[in-house]
Amino acid sequence: MESRVKLLGHPIHPMLIVLPLGLLSTAVLFDIIYMFTGNTAFVVAAFWNIAAGIIGGLAAALFGLIDWLALPSGTRAKTIGLWHGGGNVVVVALFAASWFIRLGNTGNVPGTLGFVLGLAAVVLALVTGWLGGELVDRLGVGVDEGANLNAPSSLSGRSAGAEGQR
Repeated sequence: MESRVKLLGHPIHPMLIVLPLGLLSTAVLFDIIYMFTGNTAFVVAAFWNIAAGIIGGLAAALFGLIDWLALPSGTRAKTIGLWHGGGNVVVVALFAASWFIRLGNTGNVPGTLGFVLGLAAVVLALVTGWLGGELVDRLGVGVDEGANLNAPSSLSGRSAGAEGQR
């Protein structure tokens, strides 16, 4: 099943997930560095990484939802997509809670709860990321019909199966 929303021939959802995942996981890394160094610049960076990651995650979720709605009911892909998307909503919610905790703390320090929420969100994101991989790599969700190792460029205007498989 091809993605319903594309940019220059490629699905938008996978393009958008990279930045929020990087920002949110880096925020947790910055918190760990802060714990070892005491350098508050890392918690400030983590605070803004989380803010941007939440916004980016919500944008990615919108395009993921559009693709999920197009999946046929009763399929394994629909079920896995529900777990993938629902889990990622929880990831964003956990980071949002961590962000609000930091907002109330002097210097945006996460405190124990803020850090634990972020860490739990990253662990959950590993699971939901695997589910996303299952959707694409195993079930072919978002993959062009006829995709093959010698398919023409998405910018060519020809279908993926235009040159046949070799």
